[in-house]
Amino acid sequence: MADRAPGGPEAERAPGRGATASDADRGWLSEAIELSRRCRPSPSAFCVGAVLVSADGTVMAQGFSRERDSRDHAEEAALATLDPGDLRLASATLYSSLEPCRFRASRPRSCSELIIAAGLRRVVIAWLEPPIFAKGGGAERLRDAGITVVEVPELAAEARAVNAPVLGAHGAGPT
Repeated sequence: MADRAPGGPEAERAPGRGATASDADRGWLSEAIELSRRCRPSPSAFCVGAVLVSADGTVMAQGFSRERDSRDHAEEAALATLDPGDLRLASATLYSSLEPCRFRASRPRSCSELIIAAGLRRVVIAWLEPPIFAKGGGAERLRDAGITVVEVPELAAEARAVNAPVLGAHGAGPT
């Protein structure tokens, strides 16, 4: 569903800039959380949604965990639909309902490495990956690469609620 700007004029939906979340950022992150609800449940993976938005507020790509393959991560699914040479990537913002992974067993490259390779400069997340399946640290890896990572804690509970079954199964609870 690329090249759309939902919810009003594109200028009002343009991603924020810098390390502070804007109202538009919260709106796009809410859309990523909504996408995470489309994931097939798994006892061994989180349900995550991702939306990639250009600087002018146009959706470039979106994806969710296990969208096409049981090993798909949301960020990977979204980035896979784009031409790697798309010049809009350098000024786009990626919204993910969970911190992009730093470590991964099911594919050769983690989502944080895919984001770095794509040339993205800003990522907005709802919550940090709990150390249930992997160590976490994707936000740190992105920051080390010079990418701005914005955490929006007021949306974390909603993103975690989508993952309540897997969190509960691993003794982490929904909060």
